[in-house]
Amino acid sequence: MPSSPLSRRAFTAASAASAAAGALAAPTTAAAATRQAQPHPPERDFRADTKASSRRPNILFILGDDLGWADLSSYGSTHIRTPHLDRLARQGVRFTHAYSGSATCSPTRFSLYTGRYPGRTKGGLAEPIADKSVGLEPGDPTLASLLRGVGYDTALIGKWHCGFLPDYSPTKSGWQTFFGNFGGALEYYSKLSGNGEYDLYEGDAQHKDLRYYTRILTERAADFVSERREQSRPWLLNLNFTTPHWPWIADGDEQTSAEITARIKAGDQRALWHDDGGSLEIYRTMVEDLDRSIGTVLDALDRSGQAEDTLVIFASDNGGERWSYNWPLSGNKSSLQEGGIRVPTIARWPTRLRGGQVSHVPVFSPDWTATLLKLGGARPASTHPLDGASLAGYLLRGEDAPDRDLFWRVRGERALRRGDWKYYRGKSGADQLFHLTADPRELADQARSEPELLDRLRTAWEQTDAGLLPYAS
Repeated sequence: MPSSPLSRRAFTAASAASAAAGALAAPTTAAAATRQAQPHPPERDFRADTKASSRRPNILFILGDDLGWADLSSYGSTHIRTPHLDRLARQGVRFTHAYSGSATCSPTRFSLYTGRYPGRTKGGLAEPIADKSVGLEPGDPTLASLLRGVGYDTALIGKWHCGFLPDYSPTKSGWQTFFGNFGGALEYYSKLSGNGEYDLYEGDAQHKDLRYYTRILTERAADFVSERREQSRPWLLNLNFTTPHWPWIADGDEQTSAEITARIKAGDQRALWHDDGGSLEIYRTMVEDLDRSIGTVLDALDRSGQAEDTLVIFASDNGGERWSYNWPLSGNKSSLQEGGIRVPTIARWPTRLRGGQVSHVPVFSPDWTATLLKLGGARPASTHPLDGASLAGYLLRGEDAPDRDLFWRVRGERALRRGDWKYYRGKSGADQLFHLTADPRELADQARSEPELLDRLRTAWEQTDAGLLPYAS
């Protein structure tokens, strides 16, 4: 079966987007899956010329936490309703083959903040970071430091998870403003981390607020946007929710909060994992709350008069976890199967991108770094070349999408995507080859029928891996 070129420009109208989302909600045969995923004729010009502005965009990059591939209505969920994110998709571009930079929280954030593979740095090898020994080195150039260098105001609100004080912090890596948590998870009310430390900070000082965490982050983000109403300088806001990451606590569920807080204080190291809690209904509530919270921030953006000149990107930091809906993908968080790394991703920029479009082009986290630096007028540091490729020409001028491989590596697993083909080696140690258009569930291994292609993709993966830091034994 021939490989499809990665540079394919595949956009469809809003009606096709709705049909595709509905199709994902039900099982399909391989042939039907192939028909559904075939690209439509490309739109040659993605600019809304009647509104075009030369102003560099404000950038609002929103991350959900452990949100599954099909947890949004616009991506096929049959029981979760996400009207605000669905509206964002109708107003912009919905990506059907977008990926996180890794399969867990910390390394994906490294890849987004640096535009490089997580394995380029020691901190990126932690999957995820769990102690104070490693983090994002303050001297490494980041999306924030590079945009700040060309006049952007920069802020990070929410989950950092790229190292702990005193050595690591957003304020040491280019963000002028930080309000949020340093660790990978916290109890939503008490703000206690798994080891019992209080983990809500403003800058590098603890900030006391025992309200539901998603409410606090939403309020802070809306205030940040509103306060820049009259500002001439462009801004970058990384808004990193912890929702819907465990523990499974919905807004108002103070009883479960108290129970988990008591377990943490009693020394239960697994309390935050909430292995004995959660349900489909609680998860639905948390995702719908995330959607409402994002709607509140977008409303603040509209009221401030900045929406037209703001590029909004929404994504998840990795695939879904226990209660997520990933159909038709296999695997989930921590795995390099599609369900662990393919994530819902939406981009909206009213003055430059026409709404109602769907892109089937493969993209991943480091591409957004390269894209945002390009749009913001910042040059990558020559000492730290990017592994991502800018999508600016593809999105704004209808140019061919970047033609390159997507590479992933986690302990015990490897993956590389080239066009429609994916090379994958899981913990079994067997090299496998899947045609993702025909087989999104990765169940029909083509390694035997396509040995030469398998060898080429394996060699490409090993060549990239040779340039990365090795894992400690």
